[in-house]
Amino acid sequence: MPHTPAENFALIAAIDLGSNSFHMVLAKADHGEIRILERLGEKVQLAAGIDDQRELNEESMQRGLDCLRRFAQMIAGLPAGAVRVVGTNALREARNRAVFIRRAEAILGHPVEVISGREEARLIYLGVSHTLAQAQGKRLVADIGGGSTEFIIGQRFEPLLRESLQMGCVSYTQRYFRDGKITPARYAQAYTAARLELMGIEHGLCRLGWQESVGASGTIRAIGLVLKGAGHGNGEVNAEGVAWLKRKILKLGEVDKLDLEGIKPDRRAIFPAGLAILEAIFDALDLQQMHHSEGALREGVLYDLLGRHHHEDVRERTLSALMERYHVDLEQAARVEAKALSALEQVATAWELDDEWHRELLSWGARVHELGMDIAHYHYHKHGAYLIEHSDLAGFSRQDQQMLALLVRGHRRNLPADKFAELSGEGIKLIRLCVLLRFAILFHHIRGTQAMPRVQLQAGPQHLDIVFPEGWLAANPLTLADFAQEAEWLARIGFRLSVR
Repeated sequence: MPHTPAENFALIAAIDLGSNSFHMVLAKADHGEIRILERLGEKVQLAAGIDDQRELNEESMQRGLDCLRRFAQMIAGLPAGAVRVVGTNALREARNRAVFIRRAEAILGHPVEVISGREEARLIYLGVSHTLAQAQGKRLVADIGGGSTEFIIGQRFEPLLRESLQMGCVSYTQRYFRDGKITPARYAQAYTAARLELMGIEHGLCRLGWQESVGASGTIRAIGLVLKGAGHGNGEVNAEGVAWLKRKILKLGEVDKLDLEGIKPDRRAIFPAGLAILEAIFDALDLQQMHHSEGALREGVLYDLLGRHHHEDVRERTLSALMERYHVDLEQAARVEAKALSALEQVATAWELDDEWHRELLSWGARVHELGMDIAHYHYHKHGAYLIEHSDLAGFSRQDQQMLALLVRGHRRNLPADKFAELSGEGIKLIRLCVLLRFAILFHHIRGTQAMPRVQLQAGPQHLDIVFPEGWLAANPLTLADFAQEAEWLARIGFRLSVR
């Protein structure tokens, strides 16, 4: 859900609901920088609880909720907007994620966002780039998670290429090392599966190139610590050390025997899968060494949160690029946006649309409502909604995109009431925003070539009355016909629109 901006938070927090671990960082923002006060993390292995029907089982959900109850005590009392909670691959994959999210939000008191793989990659890079010293040239960042692995090439604070692959140390453990046996055949299967995943992106990564490679996950940190303990470096991961470690774990043969310095007991089970994925990355990208960064997703979430509160919102840049790519009529979008927001001011109290995210969402919807025209005029509202829902939009969560897509889908003709109903408590508010967007679009149906009058809006629970200056509608029959047709469309969902 869009975030409520706020200034001068005493504390901010980020919670990362990862496929392997849940992490939380509590921090104080000071002059644009972040000072970490507390770090908490627990192995939850949410991805291990996804069954063949792609549903989270109750046991895994309970592990996650128990962890969040402990986190909740740390953030109790923090205001809305000071805490951002993001879910990654396990929640992207789970078909029943809404069940877990509702229970998690009840515990935390803050909304849970499920972010796309590329959005996760952007936030990881943001965390890394703020944690490490500035590098000369481009930097490759890899993060092996529990269910997915992200790759980013960037320069300074700007990601240039972002990719996310469906391979992770928990999911590969479930697939290849479930019983704890480590055999050459099983390791080879995991390695080969990772190489096949990498084939789709390795050319693009190598073509762009980089001067430094960084790993941002617990897997890479653990491998580096094992190599350091065995005298194969100073904590970095290198190709010779990976080859040695592979021989070592194959000789041991069982995860219970991985009593090596640097591997915590709760990481042993997923260690062979993580190593197989990392070896595949080294071979596919011809890497010789990789350094580790403590900063990753949760630090990136904090800096992104800080940026939003200081009006450096990446979502604004994302929408501007989207509008440019699909040749949106900027003047018409601006007219519709201004009218929609002025209409919102008149009815916000009556319709309980006082939160800042209501204004943000309506503003975004007005800007991109004609996005689909670049595809085809016929059903362009459906084309636009599809593009918004299924694109990787930097700065937006899956829920952000679904709500924005629904506004665009419902801005003309029939409103898909069943889709709005799926949002339960927010559905009625989204319908009201959609009604305001539809009003603004009809108001400016004649694209800026006609002077438009001031109108008064009066709102009730299921109705909207629009009052034009006396005699204006009689002199402008096209507008009158537009609103008469609109009243018929809205009546289909039990909403009354009157114009006089």
